Amino acid sequence: MKMKLSHFNYDLPPELIAQYPTDNRDDSRLLVVNRQTGKFEHRYFKDILDYFDDGDCMIMNDTLVFPARMYGNKEKTGAVIEVFLLRELNSESRLWDVLVDPARKIRIGNKLYFGDDDSLVAEVIDNTTSRGRTLRFLYDGSYEEFRAKLRELGETPLPKYVDRPVESEDSDRYQTIFAKNEGAVAAPVAGLHFSKQLVKRMEIKGVNFATVTLHVGLGTFRPVEVEDLSKHKMDSEQMLITKEACEVVNKAITANKKVCAIGTTVMRAIESSISTQNTLNPHEGWTNRFIFHPYKFRLADSMVTNFHPPRSTLMMMTSAFTGHELLMDAYQEALKEKYRFLSYGDAMLIL
Repeated sequence: MKMKLSHFNYDLPPELIAQYPTDNRDDSRLLVVNRQTGKFEHRYFKDILDYFDDGDCMIMNDTLVFPARMYGNKEKTGAVIEVFLLRELNSESRLWDVLVDPARKIRIGNKLYFGDDDSLVAEVIDNTTSRGRTLRFLYDGSYEEFRAKLRELGETPLPKYVDRPVESEDSDRYQTIFAKNEGAVAAPVAGLHFSKQLVKRMEIKGVNFATVTLHVGLGTFRPVEVEDLSKHKMDSEQMLITKEACEVVNKAITANKKVCAIGTTVMRAIESSISTQNTLNPHEGWTNRFIFHPYKFRLADSMVTNFHPPRSTLMMMTSAFTGHELLMDAYQEALKEKYRFLSYGDAMLIL
């Protein structure tokens, strides 16, 4: 069956969109989906330990979310403008691709002032899309001081469907415990369920962890606007797979052990760098890979992922891994059992 956009519709009640994370990371619920039997199990995330053994491998995304959402004031009018930092274009000239809201008020040549003391100024130098702009930041300090200023003035970029003000705990809870390489504007949310205690228990059991980096961009969440999925283009995201990570993963493959991708970002990264022998290759660069049915996954044989929005590329990739009918059944099961959906929601383990 050729997959179309309309195959990924489902009704998501607003009350099932998680507004807060669970108090403890591994207390979220876990729907276990078995692709061989089509059966479901209802567990808690900490029970994931029961499904993996000595020599198995989990691949995590160690990207670190930076506080990408800022609020500035337009010169002369003082109008409040939201600026969402997407990517740095040039560190020397401090050029950034951003989204602005409301966009209709922001034209080339406008200046925006940030901070109570207007200590950071940005000038609009280009229009890139309807909401996209290129800004040049004007700041006297060193590059390190400039980046520190961005972190000071920015806030945790929770998705808009988390319909509440950002709170201090979000700066920690919207990062995974593996986060170390700064560059994402959204969290690799499947990794949010892992606590340090759970990882320690898994390591004692002999489970190995490998980390790759894929800096999640907003393109991951860009709506698909074409019914024919082959015509959708993904935005490129920066990725890094080290030789050390490859050694951990390939050791598990050679020993015929389980390899579990923690999240769609990990799956995109590893599927973008596979050798002809179906092992993982080191890679530094970018990927715009869009995975949807039919697709032959060549490396991971299991996957952890959250419950995604209708018609999203995240849901399409998950469907390619589980099979479409089984995924839609799993989503209906999760809706019936009142699982929590989206970034701060519950998880699914697909075996």
